[in-house]
Amino acid sequence: MTRTAVPVQSGPPAGAPVIRADDVCLVREGNVLLDSVSLTVRSGEHWALLGANGAGKSTLLGLLGALTHPTRGTVEVLGRTLGRVDLRELRTLLGHVDPRHPLRSPLTVGQVVLTGLTNSIEPLPRWTPGAEQRERADRLLKMMGMGEKTASRWPALSQGERGRTLIARALMPRPRLLLLDEPATGLDLAAREQLLDSLDALREEHPELATVLVTHHLEELPASTTHAMLLRGGRCMARGPADSVLTGELVSDCFGHPVRISRTEGRWTARARRAARR
Repeated sequence: MTRTAVPVQSGPPAGAPVIRADDVCLVREGNVLLDSVSLTVRSGEHWALLGANGAGKSTLLGLLGALTHPTRGTVEVLGRTLGRVDLRELRTLLGHVDPRHPLRSPLTVGQVVLTGLTNSIEPLPRWTPGAEQRERADRLLKMMGMGEKTASRWPALSQGERGRTLIARALMPRPRLLLLDEPATGLDLAAREQLLDSLDALREEHPELATVLVTHHLEELPASTTHAMLLRGGRCMARGPADSVLTGELVSDCFGHPVRISRTEGRWTARARRAARR
């Protein structure tokens, strides 16, 4: 794929905190969804949130994305504390990628990317992007390997093409933080590899950008992943540098099933650990 580098919003120096969640709890209708979870993400770090269904991954990502407030604890995103800031305004400073993007209209790929500037699903009435904004959208699509699809309609795209389009959309406001909620959901092997290759290239070209990616599968982690958190039942089981967290022992405990973990050319693989035959 041909890519063109695109400048991302200038942010804090490398290593500066972008997210700080301290002893966060989230309770809904008597159900504890998150229980005393703490996390600090710094500029240039690329975190993976892993765990089984219902572990609290997407719930935590929603807090980090300023979609809701914690029941207890504090969350700071880009230096702003939830509960003391307009969430709608804060969300305009973030890049949030959800493969379940609820678009129903047959917008073109270019139009979808431009909605990242208005933080809306559909183009806003009476809003017209300028030439510089259109040029930026084109450059982002080229960077994501979608340069020849600008005029294609959303319903005609494959799931992988939609995923890369949504990443370009999320990058339009030049965010310092990119949140990805299971971006490889529903992708076949080739589409998944194209997506992960695009993420690796993006992170290499923009070392100041911080990312947090949610997934169930280690095979869906880009090689550029630097840190990981394992969640189970709304609690953090382990967090830290990826190589120290993504071990057979810790991942087995997290998912409640014995697995072996291997890493080849920067990518992780998990396999069930079978009992020896007699």
